[in-house]
Amino acid sequence: MYSFTAFGGPQGHLGMMVKTFAQRRHYITEEELQEYNAFCQMLPGPSSTQTVMLIAMKRGGIPLGLLTLLLWLLPATVMMSAFAFIVYYFNVKDVQTNLFTYVQPMSFGFICFAAVRMMRSSVQHVATFGIMLGSIVVTLLFKFPWIFPIVLFAAGTISNFSNKRIPDATEKPKPIRWINLWLFAVLFIAAGIVSEMARVHDWPNRRIFNLFENFYRFGAIVFGGGQALMPMMLFQFVNRPIFLGHPPLITGEDLLTGYGLVQAVPGPVFSICSYVGGMVMSDQGPMWQAAGSAVATIAVFLPSTLLLFFLFPIYQNLRQHVIIYRALEGINAAIVGIIWASGIVLFQAMPFEYMNIVVAVITFCLLSFTRIPAPLIVLGWLLLGWTMNM
Repeated sequence: MYSFTAFGGPQGHLGMMVKTFAQRRHYITEEELQEYNAFCQMLPGPSSTQTVMLIAMKRGGIPLGLLTLLLWLLPATVMMSAFAFIVYYFNVKDVQTNLFTYVQPMSFGFICFAAVRMMRSSVQHVATFGIMLGSIVVTLLFKFPWIFPIVLFAAGTISNFSNKRIPDATEKPKPIRWINLWLFAVLFIAAGIVSEMARVHDWPNRRIFNLFENFYRFGAIVFGGGQALMPMMLFQFVNRPIFLGHPPLITGEDLLTGYGLVQAVPGPVFSICSYVGGMVMSDQGPMWQAAGSAVATIAVFLPSTLLLFFLFPIYQNLRQHVIIYRALEGINAAIVGIIWASGIVLFQAMPFEYMNIVVAVITFCLLSFTRIPAPLIVLGWLLLGWTMNM
């Protein structure tokens, strides 16, 4: 249900996680959820996807984490792959979006709800309040992907000037699964070598090998969520081929169409890769187009999953050290600031209309003062948007 109704990008997803998994289902405490989200912000790849996996791993280890990953990806990637066929074969540029009229203001309400809830536990004195305000200002002023780990590192450093907080207890050390790091590195190197060999020797259907390398590299180095993928894909599939004297693998117009479509799809923003992979292979026929969507999806989510499996046990062991333990106070306050900043950016992007303000306020109140499940709130706004624009 969550994967079909999680709109609004990573910060909007976080609001739904608080309501669904922490308050309603009690799979995780709000403090743990905030800590997981802070950890995932420091990793490359899709942070909301990694956070959902960590919730599942707490309940059932890596097997449940992988199953949850599949369930989380399935609706969004299938829809975006289908859009690639629709745009290519039917030349549909204007998709009916009445259903999603109130998605943006609803997502703003979810973001405000998450920020207010987390402020109660993470912003409790002047220092953490200052860190939160500083994070808001810096995030709004410097809108580049690397700002997130930089802000979190700075916040953790500042909170270490306090010597009053020490770990209460020592947990049993978690085993480190080095196989995940080795697999990540081997695939990164092998993908680059095979892709270059396919290009140099002009292998038949070499584009599918190039596609895997491109998206695996994207998933391994991108910070800042799905929005940071856009300039990378624009350079790789549009500008670079033109520079080399070849036609672009996907037009800039089609790339922007996919970016617009992914905003109206629940689930991870990284699902735009399913659309782009299909469009890049579209001139090779339907079977290769479907293969392009599948390869791009697997390649972009694989490196962040391997890094998560390797790094999270290390983090759990390190957090027992006093420096990491004290850093968490500042990091959690910074996360609240980043969430507020994302809400401000989303609010600025919305048309300033009376109905949008009403939708945001009602969403916030429903989440804060009622026990209505978050998916029902989402479905309610989708149905209202559909009926109001019929």
